[in-house]
Amino acid sequence: MFEDYLPLLVILALAVLIGFIVILLGVLFGPRRPTPRKMAPYESGMVPYGPGRRRMSIRYYLIAVLFILFDIEVVFVVSWAVVLRQLGTLGLFGMLVFLVVLEVAHLYAWKKGALEWD
Repeated sequence: MFEDYLPLLVILALAVLIGFIVILLGVLFGPRRPTPRKMAPYESGMVPYGPGRRRMSIRYYLIAVLFILFDIEVVFVVSWAVVLRQLGTLGLFGMLVFLVVLEVAHLYAWKKGALEWD
């Protein structure tokens, strides 16, 4: 039984070893003279303004959760489409119910203004 998992363990050991080697190389050959310009945060080429810990609108997190929800939905629909012929008519109607419930949730979020970005 252990022999079945041996290739997986070898790959895991190599990944951990390579990770440690990359970190060690960064420490050995990385910058040693931090200047204010080097230590400044970098965000899309723009000069940062304000403190790093400022309040964010709850809408940002709401949009992120909705994006993840509909992104996961795509995973379900694609995997369902792969096995559609094996599922038959019952699988088709099951997915239609799933999509209708998801669309009702989408319309509800839209009507409540969850997708508006002010």
